[in-house]
Amino acid sequence: MARWLRPLVGALLLLEGAAALSFLHHRYEELVQALFRVQSQCPYVTRIYSIGRSVEGRHLYVLEFSDYPGIHEPLEPEFKYVGNMHGNEVLGRELLLQLSEFLCEEYRRGNERITRLIHDTRIHIMPSMNPDGYEVAAKQGPDSNGYLTGRNNANGVDLNRNFPDLNTLMYYSREVSGPNHHIPLPDNWKSQVEPETLAVIQWISSYNFVLSANLHGGAVVANYPYDKSQDQRLRSHRHTVNTPTPDDKLFQKLAKTYSYAHSWMHRGWNCGDYFADGITNGASWYSLSKGMQDFNYLYTNCFEITLELSCNKFPPEEDLERQWMANREALVAFIEEVHQGIKGTVSDENNNGIAGAVISVQGISHDITSGDMGDYFRLLLPGTYTVTASAEGYKPLTLTTTVSPAAPSLVHFQLKQEVVRKPAERRASGTRMNNKALQKKVVPRATRRGTQR
Repeated sequence: MARWLRPLVGALLLLEGAAALSFLHHRYEELVQALFRVQSQCPYVTRIYSIGRSVEGRHLYVLEFSDYPGIHEPLEPEFKYVGNMHGNEVLGRELLLQLSEFLCEEYRRGNERITRLIHDTRIHIMPSMNPDGYEVAAKQGPDSNGYLTGRNNANGVDLNRNFPDLNTLMYYSREVSGPNHHIPLPDNWKSQVEPETLAVIQWISSYNFVLSANLHGGAVVANYPYDKSQDQRLRSHRHTVNTPTPDDKLFQKLAKTYSYAHSWMHRGWNCGDYFADGITNGASWYSLSKGMQDFNYLYTNCFEITLELSCNKFPPEEDLERQWMANREALVAFIEEVHQGIKGTVSDENNNGIAGAVISVQGISHDITSGDMGDYFRLLLPGTYTVTASAEGYKPLTLTTTVSPAAPSLVHFQLKQEVVRKPAERRASGTRMNNKALQKKVVPRATRRGTQR
C-alpha cells in the first residue's frame, strides 16, 4: 500500500464514531478528574496508578489500557506515552487526555481496531511528567506565556537534561568493546536527579517497555536518537553531527510512521524550519546531553522517540480540536508499531522462563533482554535475521528467522544448561587425555628438551 494511503485508511477506520472529547486546558485537579472519569467509564480495561510525586507533591499519574489491567501478559508488549515533560509545552498533555477519552469511547462503541489494540497491547499514558511546571505556565495562560515560563520543575531543573549521561559511557565502551545495552548507572546517580526523573527511572525499570514517545512543543518534527553527539563541543545549530544508533533505519521508520500519519508534519516546512519527511536525528538538529529518549535506549529495552507537535508551546483552547484531528491517527498508528519485529520466550529445558537472557541480532550492535517471565520483544524491520539468545549458565542458541511487515514473528528459544565440571574432575580428565596422547606418540627425549621454554 502506498505510504500516503495508510494514514487515510487508518483515519477511515476511526470514523465509526466520534468520541465526545473535551477540548479544554486542564489544571492539575481537572487533569486528575479527567483521568478518573475515563477509568470509571471503562473500568474493565483501565487502571490508574502513580509512579511517584513531583517536587511540590503532585502525583505523577499513569492511565493504563489493557484487557487485564495491572497484569503483564506473556508476549503482550508494553507501550508508553509521556507528555508535558516541559511544563509550558502543553499540547502533548491535552492530546494524551483526549487520546485516553477516545480509546475508552471507541472501545465502548466496539471499534474493532481500538478493541484489538487494547487487547493486544498494554498501553501506559502519562499526561504530565512535570505538573508543577505546568501550573506555573498555566497561571499566565496561552496569551501571555513566556517561552521559558514553567519549562523547568519546581527546583528550576530542565527534566530533559536530568537523566544520567549514559551516552558518554556508551561511546567509551564502544571503543573498548564494552556493553552495547543496559549500561549500568553511576553509583551516585540518585543524588543527581530530580524527584520526577527518579520516579520515571524507577518506572521504566519496573516495566519491560518496548516502544515509547515523549511529547513536546516548540517545533513540528519527529526526533529520534541519538540526541547527544559523540563530540559534545559541537553544540550549536551551525555545528551539528548526525549521530545514528545501531537501529537507525528502524528509528527512521518509527519517526516516519508518526510524521506521515500526522496531517502536516511530513511536509517538512513548519515553524520556520525544514525537516525532510518531518523527521530528524536528534544530534543532527542539535546535541542534547542527559535526555530521556537516549536514556531509554541505553538503559532499557525501550525504543523512544521525541515528538515536537506545535509551533506554539501553549496553544489557545480554540486550536485544541484542530490539533487533535491532526494527531489522532498518528497517535494510534504509532502504538501499533510496537507489533513488529520478533517476539518469543527464552526458557530452560523444563519450560521455565529465563529472565535477563540477552537477545542479539547479527549485524546490529544493540542487544535487548528478556523480561521477568522470560518473554522478549525485539523491534526489527522486515528482513531475514540471525538471532542468538544467551544466558549465564546456559549454552547459547542461534536461530534464523524472517520478519514480515504484517506482524511480529514468533521465535522461541529453549536453552540447555552448561555442564560445569568440578576442578578435580577437570584435572583428572586432563591427565587421562595427556596420558592417551603420550601413549599414541612417544616424543624422543631430545625433542622434548628442545621444546621447553
